[in-house]
Amino acid sequence: MPFPSSPRARSGPRRRSLLAVAPAALALTGCTGGDSGGPAGEDSSAADRARARAARDSEGLVERYDAVIAARPGLAGRLGPLREEVVRHARAFGGGRKASPSASSSPSPSVTSSASPSPSATVPGNDKDALAGLAAAERELADRRTKALVGAPGELARLLASVAAAGAAHVYLLTEGDA
Repeated sequence: MPFPSSPRARSGPRRRSLLAVAPAALALTGCTGGDSGGPAGEDSSAADRARARAARDSEGLVERYDAVIAARPGLAGRLGPLREEVVRHARAFGGGRKASPSASSSPSPSVTSSASPSPSATVPGNDKDALAGLAAAERELADRRTKALVGAPGELARLLASVAAAGAAHVYLLTEGDA
């Protein structure tokens, strides 16, 4: 006799499996700023600019997480692990000065970023809209990183792809299921 199926069967990956895979994917792709093996000079400076831009974008996203956590403290448990992943992304790109782990408790409104000019002023008044705003920011950044793959050298392209995939997983976690 077959077992009855679960009344709440969900399709797609589980939240915990996605959170477990993202750090592993970063580790496998090599989050170092190593040489891509390409010619030095102009390509290298373009890669350096792309890496710096990606770091700034991740730092701006950390600021958005900080603003939402400060405005909606009930979401801190759900957003904390995602925020820490974004901090690791910023560090992988060579940033992380503004994205320190201690910043989650006290976001600094005076720090601005090109990715998010004033994150504290844009936090919606309810949890659902705040999560949707973060999901939209994650989605937009993942899309930009995916488009940047075309001109990126090997190692940077792998890192961009990995972080874009993690951002897509964050979108899923922010928009699906219960916390």
